[in-house]
Amino acid sequence: MAGAARVKRYFAPGRVNLIGEHTDYNDGFVMPVAIHLGCEVETAAARKRELRIKSDAYGEEVALALDDIPNAEKRGHWSDYTVGVARELAFAGHKLKPLKMTIHNTLPPGSGLSSSAALEVSSALALLDGSEMDPLAIAELCQRAEREFVGLPVGIMDQYASVFGEEHAALLIDCRSRSHQTVRLPDGVSIVAVNTLVKHELSGSAYRDRVAECAEALSYFPGKLALRDVTLGELERTAAKIPEIPLARARHIVLENFRVQQFHAASERGDLHEMGKLFNESHRSLKEDYEVSCEELDFLQAAALKVAGVFGARMTGGGFGGCTVNLVAAGAEERFEREIRAAYQDKFSIDPAVYRCVPSAGAHRVS
Repeated sequence: MAGAARVKRYFAPGRVNLIGEHTDYNDGFVMPVAIHLGCEVETAAARKRELRIKSDAYGEEVALALDDIPNAEKRGHWSDYTVGVARELAFAGHKLKPLKMTIHNTLPPGSGLSSSAALEVSSALALLDGSEMDPLAIAELCQRAEREFVGLPVGIMDQYASVFGEEHAALLIDCRSRSHQTVRLPDGVSIVAVNTLVKHELSGSAYRDRVAECAEALSYFPGKLALRDVTLGELERTAAKIPEIPLARARHIVLENFRVQQFHAASERGDLHEMGKLFNESHRSLKEDYEVSCEELDFLQAAALKVAGVFGARMTGGGFGGCTVNLVAAGAEERFEREIRAAYQDKFSIDPAVYRCVPSAGAHRVS
Protein backbone atom coordinates (compact mmCIF):
# COMPACT_ATOMS: atom_id res chain seq x y z
CA MET A 1 0.00 0.00 0.00
CA ALA A 2 2.84 2.40 0.80
CA GLY A 3 4.31 1.91 -2.67
CA ALA A 4 0.95 2.46 -4.35
CA ALA A 5 0.57 5.80 -2.57
CA ARG A 6 3.73 7.11 -4.21
CA VAL A 7 2.44 6.49 -7.75
CA LYS A 8 1.53 9.68 -9.63
CA ARG A 9 -0.10 10.07 -13.02
CA TYR A 10 0.16 12.94 -15.47
CA PHE A 11 -1.85 13.31 -18.67
CA ALA A 12 -1.32 15.46 -21.76
CA PRO A 13 -3.75 15.46 -24.69
CA GLY A 14 -3.08 15.13 -28.38
CA ARG A 15 -4.65 17.64 -30.70
CA VAL A 16 -6.47 17.82 -33.99
CA ASN A 17 -5.79 20.98 -35.94
CA LEU A 18 -8.95 22.42 -37.44
CA ILE A 19 -7.21 24.86 -39.77
CA GLY A 20 -3.87 26.61 -40.14
CA GLU A 21 -1.57 23.87 -41.40
CA HIS A 22 2.21 24.41 -41.58
CA THR A 23 1.70 28.06 -40.60
CA ASP A 24 3.10 27.70 -37.08
CA TYR A 25 6.77 27.63 -38.08
CA ASN A 26 6.08 30.72 -40.21
CA ASP A 27 4.92 32.76 -37.18
CA GLY A 28 1.33 32.39 -38.36
CA PHE A 29 -2.08 31.47 -37.00
CA VAL A 30 -3.48 28.02 -36.19
CA MET A 31 -6.70 26.71 -34.66
CA PRO A 32 -6.31 23.35 -32.94
CA VAL A 33 -8.42 21.60 -30.33
CA ALA A 34 -6.91 19.42 -27.63
CA ILE A 35 -8.66 16.03 -27.68
CA HIS A 36 -9.60 13.31 -25.22
CA LEU A 37 -6.91 10.96 -26.55
CA GLY A 38 -3.40 11.48 -25.30
CA CYS A 39 -0.48 10.25 -23.26
CA GLU A 40 -0.41 9.39 -19.56
CA VAL A 41 2.87 9.00 -17.70
CA GLU A 42 2.78 7.08 -14.44
CA THR A 43 5.69 7.68 -12.09
CA ALA A 44 7.14 6.10 -8.98
CA ALA A 45 10.39 6.74 -7.13
CA ALA A 46 13.41 4.76 -8.34
CA ARG A 47 16.09 3.40 -6.03
CA LYS A 48 19.06 4.19 -8.27
CA ARG A 49 19.95 7.67 -9.53
CA GLU A 50 18.43 7.09 -12.91
CA LEU A 51 15.36 7.44 -15.10
CA ARG A 52 13.74 4.16 -16.04
CA ILE A 53 11.36 4.79 -18.95
CA LYS A 54 8.97 2.08 -20.05
CA SER A 55 6.37 2.16 -22.84
CA ASP A 56 3.30 -0.04 -22.86
CA ALA A 57 3.06 0.32 -26.63
CA TYR A 58 6.57 -0.96 -27.32
CA GLY A 59 7.10 -3.24 -24.32
CA GLU A 60 10.59 -1.83 -23.79
CA GLU A 61 12.40 -0.15 -20.93
CA VAL A 62 15.23 2.36 -21.21
CA ALA A 63 17.45 3.26 -18.25
CA LEU A 64 19.58 6.39 -18.13
CA ALA A 65 21.73 7.64 -15.24
CA LEU A 66 20.69 11.12 -14.08
CA ASP A 67 24.27 12.38 -14.39
CA ASP A 68 24.35 11.29 -18.05
CA ILE A 69 21.22 13.17 -19.10
CA PRO A 70 22.84 16.54 -20.00
CA ASN A 71 25.16 14.69 -22.40
CA ALA A 72 22.59 12.22 -23.73
CA GLU A 73 22.58 11.55 -27.46
CA LYS A 74 19.65 10.88 -29.74
CA ARG A 75 19.03 7.21 -30.45
CA GLY A 76 16.31 7.46 -33.10
CA HIS A 77 14.03 5.78 -30.57
CA TRP A 78 10.64 6.53 -28.99
CA SER A 79 12.42 7.36 -25.72
CA ASP A 80 14.16 10.36 -27.37
CA TYR A 81 11.10 12.51 -26.71
CA THR A 82 11.22 11.93 -22.95
CA VAL A 83 15.01 12.04 -22.74
CA GLY A 84 15.06 15.26 -24.77
CA VAL A 85 12.64 16.87 -22.31
CA ALA A 86 14.69 15.65 -19.34
CA ARG A 87 17.82 17.11 -20.96
CA GLU A 88 16.16 20.51 -21.48
CA LEU A 89 14.94 20.52 -17.87
CA ALA A 90 18.48 19.79 -16.69
CA PHE A 91 19.81 22.65 -18.84
CA ALA A 92 17.15 24.92 -17.30
CA GLY A 93 18.50 24.13 -13.82
CA HIS A 94 15.79 21.71 -12.73
CA LYS A 95 17.09 19.02 -10.36
CA LEU A 96 15.85 15.72 -11.76
CA LYS A 97 14.78 13.01 -9.33
CA PRO A 98 15.25 9.25 -9.75
CA LEU A 99 12.04 8.03 -11.35
CA LYS A 100 10.38 5.05 -12.91
CA MET A 101 8.20 6.32 -15.75
CA THR A 102 5.59 4.16 -17.47
CA ILE A 103 4.05 5.58 -20.63
CA HIS A 104 0.47 4.76 -21.60
CA ASN A 105 -0.39 6.29 -24.99
CA THR A 106 -3.86 6.20 -26.56
CA LEU A 107 -2.69 8.20 -29.59
CA PRO A 108 -1.42 6.16 -32.54
CA PRO A 109 2.06 7.32 -33.66
CA GLY A 110 2.12 8.90 -37.11
CA SER A 111 -1.57 9.75 -37.04
CA GLY A 112 -1.12 13.51 -37.27
CA LEU A 113 -2.79 13.90 -33.86
CA SER A 114 0.45 14.91 -32.15
CA SER A 115 1.40 11.87 -30.13
CA SER A 116 4.96 13.24 -29.84
CA ALA A 117 3.88 16.52 -28.20
CA ALA A 118 1.55 14.65 -25.83
CA LEU A 119 4.47 12.45 -24.78
CA GLU A 120 6.77 15.45 -24.36
CA VAL A 121 4.31 17.47 -22.29
CA SER A 122 3.21 14.59 -20.06
CA SER A 123 6.88 13.70 -19.55
CA ALA A 124 7.64 17.31 -18.58
CA LEU A 125 4.90 17.34 -15.94
CA ALA A 126 6.09 13.99 -14.60
CA LEU A 127 9.72 15.09 -14.42
CA LEU A 128 8.79 18.41 -12.81
CA ASP A 129 6.99 16.33 -10.16
CA GLY A 130 4.98 19.23 -8.81
CA SER A 131 7.67 21.88 -9.24
CA GLU A 132 6.30 25.15 -10.55
CA MET A 133 6.96 26.17 -14.15
CA ASP A 134 5.09 28.68 -16.27
CA PRO A 135 2.77 26.80 -18.69
CA LEU A 136 4.14 28.62 -21.75
CA ALA A 137 7.68 27.80 -20.60
CA ILE A 138 6.69 24.11 -20.50
CA ALA A 139 5.35 24.26 -24.07
CA GLU A 140 8.48 26.06 -25.29
CA LEU A 141 10.79 23.65 -23.47
CA CYS A 142 9.04 20.68 -25.08
CA GLN A 143 9.24 22.29 -28.51
CA ARG A 144 12.94 22.91 -27.93
CA ALA A 145 13.45 19.24 -27.01
CA GLU A 146 11.88 18.15 -30.31
CA ARG A 147 13.81 20.69 -32.36
CA GLU A 148 17.22 20.37 -30.74
CA PHE A 149 17.30 16.76 -29.52
CA VAL A 150 14.88 14.79 -31.68
CA GLY A 151 15.88 16.98 -34.62
CA LEU A 152 12.58 17.99 -36.25
CA PRO A 153 12.15 21.76 -36.86
CA VAL A 154 8.59 21.93 -35.51
CA GLY A 155 6.55 25.01 -34.69
CA ILE A 156 4.93 25.66 -31.33
CA MET A 157 1.36 24.57 -32.10
CA ASP A 158 1.37 20.97 -30.89
CA GLN A 159 3.00 21.55 -27.54
CA TYR A 160 1.01 24.74 -26.97
CA ALA A 161 -2.32 23.00 -27.66
CA SER A 162 -1.37 20.12 -25.37
CA VAL A 163 -0.62 22.52 -22.51
CA PHE A 164 -3.42 25.08 -22.98
CA GLY A 165 -6.29 22.98 -24.40
CA GLU A 166 -9.81 23.82 -23.22
CA GLU A 167 -12.98 21.79 -22.95
CA HIS A 168 -15.65 22.49 -25.60
CA ALA A 169 -13.41 24.99 -27.43
CA ALA A 170 -10.70 25.51 -30.00
CA LEU A 171 -7.67 27.76 -29.54
CA LEU A 172 -6.85 30.49 -32.05
CA ILE A 173 -3.10 30.66 -31.51
CA ASP A 174 -0.84 33.49 -32.64
CA CYS A 175 2.40 31.57 -33.04
CA ARG A 176 4.52 34.72 -32.94
CA SER A 177 3.21 36.19 -29.69
CA ARG A 178 2.64 32.71 -28.21
CA SER A 179 -0.85 33.74 -27.09
CA HIS A 180 -4.37 32.55 -27.90
CA GLN A 181 -8.07 33.31 -27.96
CA THR A 182 -10.68 30.77 -26.95
CA VAL A 183 -13.01 29.93 -29.83
CA ARG A 184 -16.37 28.42 -28.96
CA LEU A 185 -17.41 26.12 -31.77
CA PRO A 186 -21.01 26.19 -33.04
CA ASP A 187 -23.58 23.75 -31.72
CA GLY A 188 -24.75 21.02 -34.06
CA VAL A 189 -21.38 19.86 -35.34
CA SER A 190 -18.94 17.10 -34.42
CA ILE A 191 -15.24 16.89 -35.16
CA VAL A 192 -14.35 13.45 -36.52
CA ALA A 193 -10.84 12.34 -37.49
CA VAL A 194 -10.23 9.45 -39.85
CA ASN A 195 -6.84 7.74 -39.76
CA THR A 196 -5.48 6.46 -43.08
CA LEU A 197 -3.26 4.06 -41.07
CA VAL A 198 -0.43 4.85 -43.46
CA LYS A 199 2.62 7.05 -43.04
CA HIS A 200 4.83 7.46 -46.07
CA GLU A 201 8.58 7.56 -45.47
CA LEU A 202 8.85 10.91 -47.21
CA SER A 203 7.20 12.68 -44.28
CA GLY A 204 10.26 13.53 -42.16
CA SER A 205 12.52 14.80 -44.94
CA ALA A 206 9.67 16.63 -46.68
CA TYR A 207 8.87 18.55 -43.49
CA ARG A 208 12.43 19.87 -43.37
CA ASP A 209 12.23 20.69 -47.07
CA ARG A 210 9.08 22.77 -46.53
CA VAL A 211 10.73 24.74 -43.74
CA ALA A 212 13.67 25.49 -46.05
CA GLU A 213 11.43 26.37 -49.01
CA CYS A 214 9.47 28.83 -46.88
CA ALA A 215 12.75 30.43 -45.79
CA GLU A 216 13.79 30.73 -49.44
CA ALA A 217 10.49 32.43 -50.33
CA LEU A 218 10.88 34.82 -47.39
CA SER A 219 14.30 35.91 -48.69
CA TYR A 220 12.50 37.78 -51.51
CA PHE A 221 10.82 40.07 -48.95
CA PRO A 222 13.55 42.10 -47.22
CA GLY A 223 12.47 43.42 -43.85
CA LYS A 224 9.77 40.79 -43.35
CA LEU A 225 10.31 38.63 -40.29
CA ALA A 226 8.22 35.69 -41.53
CA LEU A 227 5.80 34.73 -44.30
CA ARG A 228 3.05 35.66 -41.86
CA ASP A 229 3.97 39.30 -42.61
CA VAL A 230 3.61 38.99 -46.40
CA THR A 231 0.30 40.15 -47.86
CA LEU A 232 -1.32 38.52 -50.87
CA GLY A 233 -0.74 41.73 -52.86
CA GLU A 234 2.96 41.73 -52.00
CA LEU A 235 3.22 38.07 -52.97
CA GLU A 236 1.53 38.69 -56.31
CA ARG A 237 3.76 41.69 -57.10
CA THR A 238 6.92 39.70 -56.31
CA ALA A 239 5.79 36.36 -57.79
CA ALA A 240 7.72 36.69 -61.05
CA LYS A 241 11.03 36.81 -59.15
CA ILE A 242 10.40 33.76 -56.93
CA PRO A 243 11.13 30.22 -58.19
CA GLU A 244 8.01 28.10 -58.71
CA ILE A 245 8.27 25.81 -55.69
CA PRO A 246 9.03 28.43 -53.00
CA LEU A 247 6.30 30.60 -54.54
CA ALA A 248 3.75 27.81 -54.20
CA ARG A 249 4.76 27.22 -50.57
CA ALA A 250 4.44 30.91 -49.78
CA ARG A 251 1.04 31.11 -51.50
CA HIS A 252 -0.25 28.36 -49.24
CA ILE A 253 1.05 30.06 -46.08
CA VAL A 254 -0.30 33.51 -46.97
CA LEU A 255 -3.75 32.19 -47.91
CA GLU A 256 -3.89 29.68 -45.06
CA ASN A 257 -3.36 32.43 -42.50
CA PHE A 258 -6.25 34.30 -44.12
CA ARG A 259 -8.39 31.16 -44.01
CA VAL A 260 -7.78 30.82 -40.25
CA GLN A 261 -9.16 34.31 -39.71
CA GLN A 262 -12.14 33.60 -41.97
CA PHE A 263 -12.79 30.32 -40.17
CA HIS A 264 -12.78 32.11 -36.82
CA ALA A 265 -15.31 34.64 -38.09
CA ALA A 266 -17.51 31.90 -39.58
CA SER A 267 -17.39 29.98 -36.30
CA GLU A 268 -18.46 33.09 -34.38
CA ARG A 269 -21.44 33.41 -36.76
CA GLY A 270 -22.24 29.70 -36.52
CA ASP A 271 -21.83 29.41 -40.30
CA LEU A 272 -21.04 25.72 -40.67
CA HIS A 273 -21.25 25.78 -44.45
CA GLU A 274 -18.58 28.50 -44.69
CA MET A 275 -16.42 26.62 -42.18
CA GLY A 276 -16.71 23.51 -44.35
CA LYS A 277 -15.86 25.47 -47.50
CA LEU A 278 -12.68 26.75 -45.83
CA PHE A 279 -11.78 23.19 -44.82
CA ASN A 280 -12.03 22.11 -48.45
CA GLU A 281 -9.99 25.08 -49.70
CA SER A 282 -7.30 24.33 -47.13
CA HIS A 283 -7.04 20.73 -48.30
CA ARG A 284 -6.78 21.76 -51.93
CA SER A 285 -3.97 24.19 -51.04
CA LEU A 286 -2.11 21.55 -49.03
CA LYS A 287 -2.44 19.13 -51.93
CA GLU A 288 -1.54 21.46 -54.80
CA ASP A 289 0.62 24.28 -53.39
CA TYR A 290 2.23 22.70 -50.33
CA GLU A 291 2.29 19.17 -51.76
CA VAL A 292 2.04 17.33 -48.44
CA SER A 293 -1.02 15.22 -49.11
CA CYS A 294 -1.08 11.69 -50.53
CA GLU A 295 -3.44 9.37 -52.37
CA GLU A 296 -5.04 8.01 -49.20
CA LEU A 297 -5.70 11.45 -47.70
CA ASP A 298 -7.09 12.78 -50.97
CA PHE A 299 -9.42 9.80 -51.28
CA LEU A 300 -10.73 10.20 -47.73
CA GLN A 301 -11.29 13.92 -48.24
CA ALA A 302 -13.23 13.41 -51.47
CA ALA A 303 -15.19 10.45 -50.09
CA ALA A 304 -16.21 12.43 -46.99
CA LEU A 305 -17.84 15.12 -49.13
CA LYS A 306 -20.14 12.49 -50.65
CA VAL A 307 -21.60 11.61 -47.23
CA ALA A 308 -24.76 13.45 -46.20
CA GLY A 309 -24.18 15.68 -43.19
CA VAL A 310 -20.51 16.47 -43.91
CA PHE A 311 -19.76 20.19 -44.13
CA GLY A 312 -16.08 19.88 -45.03
CA ALA A 313 -12.97 17.72 -44.81
CA ARG A 314 -9.22 18.23 -44.95
CA MET A 315 -5.97 16.55 -44.09
CA THR A 316 -4.56 17.54 -40.71
CA GLY A 317 -1.03 17.35 -39.37
CA GLY A 318 2.26 17.15 -41.22
CA GLY A 319 0.93 15.14 -44.14
CA PHE A 320 1.93 12.11 -46.25
CA GLY A 321 -0.48 9.99 -44.23
CA GLY A 322 -2.09 10.32 -40.84
CA CYS A 323 -5.59 11.74 -40.50
CA THR A 324 -8.25 13.81 -42.12
CA VAL A 325 -10.44 16.03 -39.95
CA ASN A 326 -14.11 16.28 -40.83
CA LEU A 327 -16.90 18.63 -39.78
CA VAL A 328 -19.95 16.39 -39.41
CA ALA A 329 -23.49 17.39 -38.50
CA ALA A 330 -24.54 16.21 -35.06
CA GLY A 331 -26.52 13.01 -35.46
CA ALA A 332 -24.76 12.03 -38.69
CA GLU A 333 -21.64 10.62 -37.04
CA GLU A 334 -22.61 6.93 -37.22
CA ARG A 335 -23.57 7.14 -40.89
CA PHE A 336 -20.37 9.01 -41.65
CA GLU A 337 -18.23 6.41 -39.89
CA ARG A 338 -20.03 3.52 -41.60
CA GLU A 339 -19.81 5.00 -45.09
CA ILE A 340 -16.24 6.33 -44.88
CA ARG A 341 -14.94 3.03 -43.53
CA ALA A 342 -16.70 1.07 -46.28
CA ALA A 343 -15.38 3.36 -49.02
CA TYR A 344 -11.78 3.24 -47.74
CA GLN A 345 -11.84 -0.53 -47.28
CA ASP A 346 -13.17 -0.95 -50.81
CA LYS A 347 -10.40 1.24 -52.25
CA PHE A 348 -7.36 0.26 -50.16
CA SER A 349 -8.37 -2.93 -48.31
CA ILE A 350 -7.65 -1.10 -45.04
CA ASP A 351 -10.17 -0.51 -42.26
CA PRO A 352 -9.44 3.10 -41.16
CA ALA A 353 -9.60 4.15 -37.53
CA VAL A 354 -12.27 6.75 -36.80
CA TYR A 355 -12.13 9.05 -33.77
CA ARG A 356 -14.85 11.38 -32.56
CA CYS A 357 -12.71 14.17 -31.20
CA VAL A 358 -13.98 15.82 -28.02
CA PRO A 359 -12.37 19.22 -27.31
CA SER A 360 -10.66 18.66 -23.98
CA ALA A 361 -8.63 20.28 -21.23
CA GLY A 362 -4.87 20.64 -21.42
CA ALA A 363 -2.18 18.76 -19.56
CA HIS A 364 -2.73 18.07 -15.87
CA ARG A 365 -1.98 15.75 -12.99
CA VAL A 366 -4.51 12.90 -12.84
CA SER A 367 -3.69 11.45 -9.43
